[in-house]
Formats: sequence, C-alpha cells, structure tokens
Amino acid sequence: MMNVDELTQLAIDALEDIKGQNLVTLDVRGQTDIADVMIVATGQSARQVKALAANVTEQAKQADVPPLSVEGEDEGAWVLVDLGDVLVHVMLEEVRDLYDLESLWSLTPSDSTVSS
Repeated sequence: MMNVDELTQLAIDALEDIKGQNLVTLDVRGQTDIADVMIVATGQSARQVKALAANVTEQAKQADVPPLSVEGEDEGAWVLVDLGDVLVHVMLEEVRDLYDLESLWSLTPSDSTVSS
C-alpha cells in the first residue's frame, strides 16, 4: 500500500507525463476528512483534460491503487480522480479560474470570517 506522499508523487508524475500545467498540491489535512492532499492541474483542451485524468487512473491501477471513482470524464471540463487520500482535479483553465480551488482550500479557520 502506498503512503500519501508516494501516491501524491505518482499522480504528479502522471500529470507531468502528459504535460499538465500549473500543478498545485494542497495539503488539506485538518480541513476535511475527505482527503489529505488535493492536486489541481490544468489541461489545454477537453481532450487533454481527459488524457491527463486517464493517465493518472492508469498509473494508479498499475501501482495497485485503483481509483475509488472518476467523475466528469464525459464533459472533459473538470475531471476528478479520487485516489482515496489524494484527490486529483484536472480542469480547463476557464473552469479552474471560475472555481479557484486553490484559494478555497488555502483558507484556514483564522482566515475566514463569519458575519452575523
């Protein structure tokens, strides 16, 4: 069984193999129970987004870590590969700009404010 760091590196390597752009790794431990690490990458076209996600999926399977799920493959604008402790988001640039996951998950409790 791979640890989180090994699984993160596997996903990064798979993304870099297919020329994923602007890779960002977010450590979300302590912010959510759904994963320890999120990786966000940009693809230049729906076809590349799908190819990036497919390569992550294939590399994970070869390492005996089959994804728990893969979502968004049909559209190719945003594909999520769920590797358990590591979530891989592959997005078109305009989708990535719209949802801005990096800012969302970089917030810490002290950064957020609650209005009453």
